[in-house]
Amino acid sequence: MLDPKRVLLAAGLLFAVAPGWANQVPPSGSNLAGATLVPLPVLGGDRVTAGSAFNPDISVILDAVYYNELGTEFDEPAGFEGGHSHGHGGHDHGHGLEEGFNFRSAELAFTASVDKYFDAMLMLHLDEHGVEVEEGYAATRNLPAGFRVKAGKFFSDIGYINAQHAHDWAFVDRPLVNEFLFGDHGIQEVGVQLTWTPNTPFYSVFGVELLQGETEGIAPYVGADRVQHVTVTPHPDTGDPVRNRWRADNPFDDVSGPRLITGFAKFGPDLGYDHAAQFGLSYGYSRAFQRDDLHSSLRYEAWDGTAWFAGVDAVYKYEAGRPYGHGDFTLQGEYFYREIDADFVEKRFRGGDFVTTEALRRTAKQDGLYLQGLYGIAPRWQAGLRLEALGLTNTNALVEDDFFRSFDTSYRYSGNLTFRPTEFSMLRAQLNYMDYATDDDRRDDGWAFMLQLQVALGVHGAHKF
Repeated sequence: MLDPKRVLLAAGLLFAVAPGWANQVPPSGSNLAGATLVPLPVLGGDRVTAGSAFNPDISVILDAVYYNELGTEFDEPAGFEGGHSHGHGGHDHGHGLEEGFNFRSAELAFTASVDKYFDAMLMLHLDEHGVEVEEGYAATRNLPAGFRVKAGKFFSDIGYINAQHAHDWAFVDRPLVNEFLFGDHGIQEVGVQLTWTPNTPFYSVFGVELLQGETEGIAPYVGADRVQHVTVTPHPDTGDPVRNRWRADNPFDDVSGPRLITGFAKFGPDLGYDHAAQFGLSYGYSRAFQRDDLHSSLRYEAWDGTAWFAGVDAVYKYEAGRPYGHGDFTLQGEYFYREIDADFVEKRFRGGDFVTTEALRRTAKQDGLYLQGLYGIAPRWQAGLRLEALGLTNTNALVEDDFFRSFDTSYRYSGNLTFRPTEFSMLRAQLNYMDYATDDDRRDDGWAFMLQLQVALGVHGAHKF
């Protein structure tokens, strides 16, 4: 596991010796109203010095959450897998949160213009379990005709909320449709993104992404390997423990990346000074959906096939022009549908090898949506409501012991109240009501309360629309 102190020291030394910069020029299509743009020298221009143009913006965002299920526990929505645990043994609950106090993360971000050709961004996610590179990429600055290339590790720009970091969410938790269709971090991959922002009377951007393909919900990958399991049984004569190691080849083939291809389009009509809107379309195709599960009973399950998804999103914003967001209104929503076409096999270790006990080919069809509204009820105070439905179409071949079944729809309703004393701090209280379908055709319902504290240190760039 990485040592957080060593990572921070290395990052600090890296940027300490890099030449400095004045102000980051935003990428094409970003919304940085009022930003001061200081262009870097072009060929033949002035030299860039350590004190003038390359010092990175550095920010730290701390996020802590108190979580309480108000005396109830509930399972995850029926027919789905790959999201965070919801109430198993009283440990991990909704969205990676435990009952009581949680230090969810510290996000350490570095952004800078490297030279006249590239911008760079590095965001580290630090929590009690270690350090992870949440995003780290370089992006071109001056390609002609509105083109831009980004390469590295990044959040996909499909939909609206997938590309946002946790500190940008309007609610404590991410929408169920994003979590359970794409995994607990959304689509966060290593790859290359190409976008084109044409010169049109209204804002529009088109993009395609070639991604390695390791996202749990839509593109899990295993590859050819050995499956092994160790059991300990008593000796029939002496009763002493006997160790047995079971090994066999898994049923998968190696597939080179990129294995996940996505595309998106976003449109922002001109609605005047006080109103703004953006509409989006998204699509993705995974050419290697590989998932397996080995149980202690020596039963091995494997799914091998392909997957695709499609979605629409829309955001409307009204700016009242009153102090500190008073009267501002935002309405946003997303809908996604996915299909997974996979061969399913169940095998058991017998006689030192796998024996197939079940084999079939099925297509899982699932979807989900959310709609949320936010209103500035007073200066620095904002109230929000969110309605969610997961599994309006919910036929799944991926659930343990269920093979291929249809399940009911799960619902969640959330309300919150947010107070921002300044632009650097935020306090949010949120109440969720869950009405989840269960795998055994029952319904689980319950309440969850969350209290979130978030503070930001240092320079934090403007957010996208």
